[in-house]
Amino acid sequence: MNPQIIKDSDGNNTGVFIPIKEWTLIKSIYPDINNIEIELPQWQKDIIDERLDAIAKNPQRLKPIESLFQIEENKD
Repeated sequence: MNPQIIKDSDGNNTGVFIPIKEWTLIKSIYPDINNIEIELPQWQKDIIDERLDAIAKNPQRLKPIESLFQIEENKD
């Protein structure tokens, strides 16, 4: 995939341009991708809020994904 990052005059990322050929492929794999207005169920919002609260109380819980990959590699 060859997406292009769109930046504002201050250099901040503001969007992504995906070529139509690639967008068509994405839509064929994920046919509901245009339906982004689906509201999350309350139980999912509650889980997200619980996890965010836990992280706020103990920020050390967050670790880079690379550390998980390293743990998995060491298991082999």
